[in-house]
Amino acid sequence: MKILLSIKPEFVEKIFNGEKQYEYRRSIFKNKDVDTIIVYSTKPEGKIVGELLIDKVLNHNVESLWEITEKFSGISYEFFKQYFRDKEMGYAIKIKKAIKYETPISPHERFENFKAPQFFYYVD
Repeated sequence: MKILLSIKPEFVEKIFNGEKQYEYRRSIFKNKDVDTIIVYSTKPEGKIVGELLIDKVLNHNVESLWEITEKFSGISYEFFKQYFRDKEMGYAIKIKKAIKYETPISPHERFENFKAPQFFYYVD
């Protein structure tokens, strides 16, 4: 199963160049069959740019999560702490493989009445 996930362009770039191998989330999808993320790079790009195959989803207290993932986080500790500022627990999606599309796709061509997902969308 696939989900469509909004990711900021600066993080999309780090994911596809291998610097960022974890995508952090404050909450996570409930369906355990999700194995692929379709990446929507938010404005100003505003395009679907690739797919991420999921290795596993980590769920730990915030400090442990940082200790486990910091080497390939692609972000600073300060940014990480600010993102999880009011959370005790957090999620990190470990990326198995990042597949960048040769030509980004306009989401309006793929999805009727497209609105960028605040969290995520399940996709057929």
